[in-house]
Amino acid sequence: MFALMVSAQPADYYNSANGLTGNQLKVALHDIVKGHTSISYANLWNAFWSTDNKGSGVVWDMYSDRPDGNPPYTYYLGNDQCGSGGYTAEGDCYNREHSWPQSWFNNDGTARTDLHHIFPTDGYVNGRRSNYPYGEVRSASWTSRNGSKLGSCKTTGYSGTVFEPLDEYKGDLARALMYMSVRYYSEDGNWSNSDMTTKSEIKPWAIQMLMRWNEQDPVSQKEIDRNNAIYEDYQHNRNPFIDHPEYARMIWDPSWSLDEDMNELVYLFPNPVEAGHEIYVSGKQEVFDALIISDLCGRVLMKATGNAVGDFALTLPHDLAKGCYIVRMMRGNVVVKYEKLLVK
Repeated sequence: MFALMVSAQPADYYNSANGLTGNQLKVALHDIVKGHTSISYANLWNAFWSTDNKGSGVVWDMYSDRPDGNPPYTYYLGNDQCGSGGYTAEGDCYNREHSWPQSWFNNDGTARTDLHHIFPTDGYVNGRRSNYPYGEVRSASWTSRNGSKLGSCKTTGYSGTVFEPLDEYKGDLARALMYMSVRYYSEDGNWSNSDMTTKSEIKPWAIQMLMRWNEQDPVSQKEIDRNNAIYEDYQHNRNPFIDHPEYARMIWDPSWSLDEDMNELVYLFPNPVEAGHEIYVSGKQEVFDALIISDLCGRVLMKATGNAVGDFALTLPHDLAKGCYIVRMMRGNVVVKYEKLLVK
């Protein structure tokens, strides 16, 4: 019924981060993923065969793809790379997009070839994005053929020009930027500032938006496969926010840190559980007001609402496939806790 997506991370990969929040968690994750194996800039083209192959050599270009329809144009790995001639319009060729633009880190050699934030994209759209921040557009001055937009920002805290990708890829790019902030924490002495960043730190207006994108566009199979390929075949490090999207709020959401010992305030049981059986939530009253169960593709399977924790008791469907699911405990539109549910 539902496919189980498999992560290639070792069982103990994040052990040193367990129980930490805030800056302590950020430091721990930096220590886990730093010192990765760097590849050459030219070898990025070859890596895309493993990291961004949509199938049959088709480039998975987030700036031109239409997840629910036919893309306006299609590129093939190795055949449609932008060369010295460049591009004059959409559909000419694809190149290497640094989601964290090179000008923001002054072409630092390690960051310049870090696959976790570099994607193959249409050269013309990449050029229109330039080094503008990602954001949500109030009034578009230009729109790509797949619906990505350039224009004035409507996000609270910033009103300059931003580039807005499709909703289906906002989470991908949010997690890529969060990775960069953690990976290069304390290694950013020569980096520049931008409208979105202060060296490797993401500015408050932007991190609030990225945390929201992280939750509205959950981790996809595309990202998991990409993370695995980078870890196994190239850099031998992982993007923590693909493996653990809950780390975003645990680091950057002050309200998470104020909810001390959240794991003790609210807990889910039994876990593991068999299909067709009930699950319960117990703990502090009024910590959250909704419980959402999703598969690992982000598809919502069940949702319950109530006024207090004690209201939550759900019977799982008898035909629910064995595997891992994500439980989100919500307070309004904010995720206050993630928990993995294993159905056996």
